[in-house]
Amino acid sequence: MEITKETVLADLMGNLEAEEVLAKFEVPCLFCPRVQDEMGSLQIGTICETYGIDCEKILEELNKVLNKPDE
Repeated sequence: MEITKETVLADLMGNLEAEEVLAKFEVPCLFCPRVQDEMGSLQIGTICETYGIDCEKILEELNKVLNKPDE
């Protein structure tokens, strides 16, 4: 699965490695109780723009951990 600016937060939640990357970049939405209802529509690109997070770097790291070759 390729992670893009349009990927919604709900697609990443529940994956420990993805959650670790999001936490590393201090994505505040992970801990916001109000976001729980919006995770299905909240896009990574929008989160990055809103909170001043480097979108290219977070996408690079997310794709790196989620698209590792089978070992």
